[in-house]
Amino acid sequence: MRTVIAGGHGKIALRLATLLANRGDEVVSVVRNPDHRAEVEATGAAVAVVDLERAAPADLAPHLAGADAVVFAAGAGPGSTAERKDTVDRAAAELLAEAAARAGVRRYVLVSSTGVDQEPDPGRGEVWAAYITAKKAAEDALRARPDLDLTIVRPGPLTNDPGVGRVRLSKDHLERREVTRDDTAAVLAAILEAPGTTGLTLELMGGENDILEAVTAVQA
Repeated sequence: MRTVIAGGHGKIALRLATLLANRGDEVVSVVRNPDHRAEVEATGAAVAVVDLERAAPADLAPHLAGADAVVFAAGAGPGSTAERKDTVDRAAAELLAEAAARAGVRRYVLVSSTGVDQEPDPGRGEVWAAYITAKKAAEDALRARPDLDLTIVRPGPLTNDPGVGRVRLSKDHLERREVTRDDTAAVLAAILEAPGTTGLTLELMGGENDILEAVTAVQA
């Protein structure tokens, strides 16, 4: 399988690229900063340097040629402005969708966030509200495209603790619980091999279910 990961220097993306490369997949990680090339290449991925906030679909599409799937794991990150939440978390996700369509790639896995179906907590400030709004808008825009085989994954609060290989994954709303980035990446890797997850929006939290069994169960 050939997979292109947008946001390739992100913490989940680095873990996902390592998992995919280790199982023999071909991985291309899209990064903005060429200084990140060596760190990303250490995962086993090839690197494409494209600034998703400035690129046009025609700039990105050639890097998707021959891919079986794309994963949007990009994010503006902590400390960014409300404006960048929109240009990265929404607009770049839509850019990847259009580039995928031009390259003939249907399979798209979007890393979103828990809580996007609720009004943002005003106590968390303008930037948090912009983040939730952008993630929701990206989901809605991608669902509206008939040219994508889309799976949306909404992780809970993310930690850098070592993965445990067990999660809760559901098509229904789940109680908010922390989940490790290791386990989130492992779920994404399993979803890429699970075509029965196409069309699903999945909440992901830390839990007690084996990852492969959890992915199998949501396809039933």
